[in-house]
Amino acid sequence: MTKITVAKSAGFCFGVARAVDKAFDLADSGVNAVTLGPIIHNPQIVKRLEQKGIRSVASVDDIENGQTVIIRSHGVPLSVYDALNGKEVVDCTCPFVLKIHRIVAEQSALGRVILIAGNKEHPEVQGIKGHCGGPVFTFETLEELTEILDNLKQNREKPVAIVAQTTFNQELWRNFQQNIENLYTNVSIFDTICSATSCRQQEAVEIAQKSDYMVVIGGKDSSNTRKLFQICSRYCETVLIETKSELDKLQILRHNSIGVTAGASTPADIIKEVLNTMSEIIKDQGEELDFAELLEQSLNEKLYTGKRVKGIVTTVAPNEIHVDVGAKQAGIVPASEISDDPNYDFATEIKKGDEIELVVMKVNDQEGIVTLSKKRCDAEAGFDEICKAYEDQAVLTGVVTDVVKGGVLVLTNNIKIFVPSSMTSDRRVEDLNTLLKKEVQFKVIEINDRRRRAVGSIKAVLMEAKKAKQEEFWANVEIGKVYHGEVKSITSYGAFVDLGGVDGMIHITELSWTRIKSPEEVVHVGDNVEVYIKDIDTEKKKISLGYKKSEDNPWEIFKRDYAIDMVVPVKIVSITTFGAFAQIIPGVDGLIHISQIANQHIAKVADVLTVGDMVNAKIIDIDFDKKKVSLSIRATLEEEAPAAEEEAPAEEEPISDYAADLEGIEGVTIE
Repeated sequence: MTKITVAKSAGFCFGVARAVDKAFDLADSGVNAVTLGPIIHNPQIVKRLEQKGIRSVASVDDIENGQTVIIRSHGVPLSVYDALNGKEVVDCTCPFVLKIHRIVAEQSALGRVILIAGNKEHPEVQGIKGHCGGPVFTFETLEELTEILDNLKQNREKPVAIVAQTTFNQELWRNFQQNIENLYTNVSIFDTICSATSCRQQEAVEIAQKSDYMVVIGGKDSSNTRKLFQICSRYCETVLIETKSELDKLQILRHNSIGVTAGASTPADIIKEVLNTMSEIIKDQGEELDFAELLEQSLNEKLYTGKRVKGIVTTVAPNEIHVDVGAKQAGIVPASEISDDPNYDFATEIKKGDEIELVVMKVNDQEGIVTLSKKRCDAEAGFDEICKAYEDQAVLTGVVTDVVKGGVLVLTNNIKIFVPSSMTSDRRVEDLNTLLKKEVQFKVIEINDRRRRAVGSIKAVLMEAKKAKQEEFWANVEIGKVYHGEVKSITSYGAFVDLGGVDGMIHITELSWTRIKSPEEVVHVGDNVEVYIKDIDTEKKKISLGYKKSEDNPWEIFKRDYAIDMVVPVKIVSITTFGAFAQIIPGVDGLIHISQIANQHIAKVADVLTVGDMVNAKIIDIDFDKKKVSLSIRATLEEEAPAAEEEAPAEEEPISDYAADLEGIEGVTIE
């Protein structure tokens, strides 16, 4: 037995009911009145009003003298009120729409740029725009929103206020809100989607998820009705009808579980007629038709472009495959419509007798041929997977196949997903061509059911991963802990290092034990460095890093390798009036006082020493606490003097002084 589930929220919302009641009350009172545009987007209600003498006019110019003007539930621009001055007006604008009019008027007066999420051609959006006192833009997709905000950024990031059409898709609006904070800073967001719309959409989702077939009742020009159709189509086969005459009898009999909802402008009596007709179809024929009859009806069912069918492969030819789709026409799938994958060999992948799903591309009754596409069917199935990933906020993997205006295309599940340039990375990508052929992970952030398109964000995945790393970092960080990171940027005062989702800074004084003029004397962007946590500011989320190692401290090296009384080679690095400073090792200088430069008195240090001279000096004093060393060249000169005296040849002594000592030596004659 077929089960029919009807949405409790189906039918007129408060604003529509209010407008329709006012219009019919005027009609019943005999007032000569017209509606400025259709009172609501339902042709049956518009026709009933015309039958009662209240017709719809397109503009103020079509209003005759003496006629009362009914302003439609969608509202009108401020200029229309001015044009109607002096005429009898009955304002049926929905109170929720009037609220948006007040918001945009106030925000415009404050100097804010107004952004409206909605269909720019819809009368409600046209009316809202007409109450803005300054710049105003409309958008329906994240791509359009991103482009608008990027342009505003170039104009000194003006303050922005964002509102939504009352019937805007609730899921899409939530997605916009999540992304706006990453796109713009100076923005105020007003959630103006009608609560009845939110409730209706949510209930439609719940019913569609449990049903095999969904019937959406309402005017085909109704924005909220079309959105219900789009939402339900994600979960099951869905049809949009205006009246009971459009019901497909065979479809009703084919399904065991049918859901029914209706737009906010659909009269209750039309909903009731549809339900009664469905019940009669099920009651009168549900038990009479056997399987053979249903199959016969299915075979006789007309094929049309876009219809999804199942076919049995009868022949696999080099350039096409032939299929039986249970119709009088012969089914043909050209090789170009089998797959977009250049590596896919359909001759080996598809066998005679296989059942495959296809989409009708063209029906030629004269030749008795129906042209079908497998790849388009696969793409539709892939789109269902994309929609599911959007609902679950799942991460997808794909390959960047194309660089297009404003972004890139990523292929996944036989669907190409557009990723705006601002969403291709968590950092600015100067050349999008660098992403070509790369495998990327992304999230679906927007779905356009009507156009079967989706928008993705690589940045969203990177930001989530970065956030997880940040949380892990802050949970475990402590002073003294050693990290390995990559140098991301360099400034005049230091280098910033990515520690894994969190950046820390090495101040220029922490890069080297010796004085340097630029951080690039030590590190460069892209270097992998070992650093340690020097200080943590958890409130401001700032990390100070150390790079110098204690074992490289020149004073530690000096303490280990040098001592008082050692004579060492030194290099003169500067000269003062009281002496000269000499480098013992890089990072440790000593002072040679003017009194310690020579044995004799000197008037000027520069008379004896020059910067760059290499000399030997003796360490005569060390103060490790104050990091001072005293050197002496004079001490080395004094040590050299006695040694020189010992080595010098003795002067010739008078013979008389030692001649006596030589007396008596055989063979020696003294003259």
